[in-house]
Amino acid sequence: QSGWVERSLRSVWHPCTQMQHHETVPLIPVSHGRGAWLYDHEGRRYLDAISSWWVNLFGHANPRINAELKDQLDRLEHAMLAGFTHEPVIELSEKLSALTGGVLGHSFYASDGASAVEIALKMSFHAWRNSGKGEKQEFVCLKGSYHGETIGALAVTDVALFKDAYGPLLRASQTVMSPDFRQAAEGETAQDVARRAAADVERLFQEKADKIAAIIIEPLVQCATGMAMHDPLYLSLVRALCDRYQVHLILDEIAVGCGRTGTFFACEQAGIWPDFVCLSKGISGGYLPLSLVMTREDIYQAFYSTDVRRGFLHSHSYTGNPLACRAALATLSIFEEDDVLAANRVRAAKITRALAPLAQHEKVKHFRQQGMIWAFDAVDAAPDFSRRFFSTALEHELLMRPIGATVYLMPPYILDDAEIAGLGQQTLAVFNQVIGA
Repeated sequence: QSGWVERSLRSVWHPCTQMQHHETVPLIPVSHGRGAWLYDHEGRRYLDAISSWWVNLFGHANPRINAELKDQLDRLEHAMLAGFTHEPVIELSEKLSALTGGVLGHSFYASDGASAVEIALKMSFHAWRNSGKGEKQEFVCLKGSYHGETIGALAVTDVALFKDAYGPLLRASQTVMSPDFRQAAEGETAQDVARRAAADVERLFQEKADKIAAIIIEPLVQCATGMAMHDPLYLSLVRALCDRYQVHLILDEIAVGCGRTGTFFACEQAGIWPDFVCLSKGISGGYLPLSLVMTREDIYQAFYSTDVRRGFLHSHSYTGNPLACRAALATLSIFEEDDVLAANRVRAAKITRALAPLAQHEKVKHFRQQGMIWAFDAVDAAPDFSRRFFSTALEHELLMRPIGATVYLMPPYILDDAEIAGLGQQTLAVFNQVIGA
């Protein structure tokens, strides 16, 4: 096992990592995965409580997804999507459209979440320009928002750790108040915070709507900033403001879509549809890189012309890859055949009960849950809390990776009762050990 670690540290530059930390923080060489568990080369196992960065919805080596991919391998591994099409990408687009009742009827494909955000930003700007409103070139994001680390996506990200080093490269964006309900003043409800945050959006729109192309929001949960949760009312209020002031609404459902918040699309809980939805992560069940942007008929028509310059000239070599689309189709089939959303409501209640000792812990504040996401903030956490928690969790057969002082769980949708009980017990044990309780 040490040989694999040494070779990786010599040759692999790991993401979102200060490589020097691996002098003290363990690097785990994964041998294989099965269900909710990952295994190293010495047979130790780790419960994947964060779905391997929020992608693995139905477990590792899922036999149903495996079977679909094996079948697809013998049919078509890849073909360019410019001038060609194929069955998996057509079926996936149709099924996703149907999940929105046909409102978001057009899907444009890429390979990762940041690319989907780039597409949505470019598409919004270009649609306005094609409609004779080329002055609408600015974008609005929420305080603490995260939408990816490519240049365009980073411009609408408000997490200093990711953004500050690249500030000179970025186009300025407008930042408005987050509806994070942890900001509630005494006597305020989550809906009161949502109204205050929406009022901040309206103040900006009143001043600059003629220059603003779109506002981008991660609906219900701003994940990478520390699982900041908000009331669905915020989305309905902002949707109404976008309609009134002619601003596009982009919803980044890369992390929160695909059932993670309790509905397939998070925005369904607000009873609204945006102008653009970005999907990635769980859409392929955690198997293959795939992302897409779904949009409305009027956006599509803004590009429909004999003039090539009015077309959306954006491409990725692996756009609409048949294997990735087939994995996504298998994922959607599991949702439908197993009534996953209903099953998750039962599973989520069990996980919440298993985590009750943490919700009541004297060193915990803001214990919160949305669908299949749980989070809590450690009181008086040391600066190295997240790294120590990660390392200690591995000793307890858990893969967990806090964001600063925020511990979160985003497990796959397959945990059984024994795994749920173990998850609760071990998370408590790890927290007590790290916090010194």
